[in-house]
Amino acid sequence: MAIAIAAKRGLTRRHLLVRSAATIVAGGLGSLAKPYLSRAADRPAMACGIQSGDVSAQSAVVWARADRPSRMQVEYSTVESFARILGSSSADALPDSDFTSKLLLDGLPAGQDIFYRVRFENLDESRITGEAQLGRFRTAPAERHSVSFVWSGDTLGQGWGIDPSRGGLRTYRTMRDNQPDFFIHCGDHIYADCPVEPELKLPNGEIWRNIVTEEKSVVAHTLTHFRGNYKYNWLDENLRAFHAEVPIFAQWDDHEVTNDWAPRGTADETGYAEDGTSKLVARARRAFHEFMPIRPTPERDGRIYRRISYGPLLDVFLIDMRSYRDSTWNKREDQSEAFILGREQLAWLKRELVASNATWKVIAADMPIGLISEDAVALGDGPPERREHEIADLLSFMKRAGIRNTVWLTADMHYTAAHHYDPNRAVFSDFEPFWEFVSGPLHAGTWAPAPLDNTFGPKAMFQKGCSAEQGENLAPCFGLQFFGRVDVDGKTEIMTVTLKDVDNSDLWSVDIEPRLDARPGQIMAQHI
Repeated sequence: MAIAIAAKRGLTRRHLLVRSAATIVAGGLGSLAKPYLSRAADRPAMACGIQSGDVSAQSAVVWARADRPSRMQVEYSTVESFARILGSSSADALPDSDFTSKLLLDGLPAGQDIFYRVRFENLDESRITGEAQLGRFRTAPAERHSVSFVWSGDTLGQGWGIDPSRGGLRTYRTMRDNQPDFFIHCGDHIYADCPVEPELKLPNGEIWRNIVTEEKSVVAHTLTHFRGNYKYNWLDENLRAFHAEVPIFAQWDDHEVTNDWAPRGTADETGYAEDGTSKLVARARRAFHEFMPIRPTPERDGRIYRRISYGPLLDVFLIDMRSYRDSTWNKREDQSEAFILGREQLAWLKRELVASNATWKVIAADMPIGLISEDAVALGDGPPERREHEIADLLSFMKRAGIRNTVWLTADMHYTAAHHYDPNRAVFSDFEPFWEFVSGPLHAGTWAPAPLDNTFGPKAMFQKGCSAEQGENLAPCFGLQFFGRVDVDGKTEIMTVTLKDVDNSDLWSVDIEPRLDARPGQIMAQHI
């Protein structure tokens, strides 16, 4: 789905005075307040909520969904009263995109709170308008100011849907209370292959009661099903409030399509398109892009991997470990070519890491490097094999290029952990030490910690999941739901990573001091 780009509109003092008067008369709706010419049921309404994403120093994407064909109007300001309007723009919400609409707001001031309000108006008669909803985000700083963000993944899995009597998606409320600058969702925004039933029995004999919708009651196959999974998430008030205040940096994993999917070999009865791509994956990808506030990549529509710069202290590299992988299980005996990033994405990541002048380089990954899994990277102890070769290549490249201060963040495993990778413990040792942090689920079943592979020398410095006595797929109501928080100090540039639970308890924390030696470009020039 194309994203309309908002043109910043200059306003005269007279315009501002008129708009300020309108704000007072309309009780805060400013230029969005127009005479209503019809009953409420005749006016376009907000069908889900509002959200922002991919925020940089000068721009951000704003998203909303209407209940019918209409036009999304967005107005934005640096003051909550909207007494001074930075600009306004519009984009259509049409049936082809399930009435979702996106706008790229550009020309924003750096390091500022941006307040925005969204409403929908009738396509034929702009005076027929719905109620406005208000949101906010903060643009990235241009100077070395402190930055704080949270990350996690895995929302509404294993049949654990929204039970309002148990507080709904409580982790979103807890993350909102942390007031982060942004949120990285590492994948599994939905579980398209996990329907929710009206009731589930808990180990203690209690009953978990889900909100149920038609589209979320079956395994997703049609575009309507996939869209319905995203719409189901928006039924939760915690999620709606969170996204109205905290911008999201979104990537995906497997459950946006189906468990452990790969580009080839994953299809339903509809099969493949003429170019050999899966029609099932295409439907899932379309729904993901319709419902995520991702900025466009002109060179390739629909690409998920991208770099987001968040000021001098931080660059975020969101990678895609699904779309370009081989289509086999990760097994030693399989001698076919294996990859998980693909040549093009791996080359892109190397180039972008070299080009980065940020102190910290966060690589947001779909899944961990060192946890043994037939669906991921690690095969088990020993030298690099199959998909591990790509990771070995990347790590040794970063060492040669002098790329310092990389930290890997991920989810996927349904527990939380801190892994330190050290070449002195590794079978493959041509790399610099680094940290990898795992956190999740946001709202899904909890699992026990998985075994580590010694190929790259990881050591579990902390891990917490369910115990053998608690069993697998522990329900969210038992409190083992996790996210992580990252704070980068604007003066010392120290990164503090804290693993937290749904009750906002600090489970474990570490301060990481940056290496501030030669920049990557200088090292590469010397190496060449």
